[in-house]
Amino acid sequence: MDQMTETLPGPLQQLARSAWQVLLVLGVLTMLLGVAVLAWPKSTLTVVGVLFGLYLVLAGVFQLVAAFGTHVSTALRVMAFISGALSILLGLFCFRGALESILLLALWIGIGWLFRGITHLMAAASDPSMPARGWQIFAGVLTAIGGIIVLVWPFHSIVVLTVFTGIWLLVMGVMEIVTAFQVHSRAKAIPPGM
Repeated sequence: MDQMTETLPGPLQQLARSAWQVLLVLGVLTMLLGVAVLAWPKSTLTVVGVLFGLYLVLAGVFQLVAAFGTHVSTALRVMAFISGALSILLGLFCFRGALESILLLALWIGIGWLFRGITHLMAAASDPSMPARGWQIFAGVLTAIGGIIVLVWPFHSIVVLTVFTGIWLLVMGVMEIVTAFQVHSRAKAIPPGM
């Protein structure tokens, strides 16, 4: 990163030197969001439902694109299409916003993860040339198991997912703050005018 920053023109070099501030602000905001989720898990459950809805819609769109853009067998394309369409449908369902739909939200999330995990696992298992194939298979199995857990314990799992999201946001915030200070120290080491 230092070599790349040293070869940048003046304005870009200044931008690289001030990037640490953006990372620091992002880290602090991420931590504050994590604290809010952990402090008010039931109040933020609706927000988490919307975030999961966005995630499912985006994941579904990417799966639909992958279904039409990959060079895999027809069966895997059909699975990716079904998984993507279900993910979009379930994501849109999340935007209903009523707390009565929390149970259905958890069930839909479980079904979406189960289908996505199976699709991911089958794609990785059928393509020996896939990069990081072992990790891809592991991710597929883990996603499918997560879907099963959410289906078996929908109310408990949705609360756990909310708490997990809060913890994850805190960890990500700390990592972003640490990265910001690392970027800052590297940027200070670059002589001005280079």
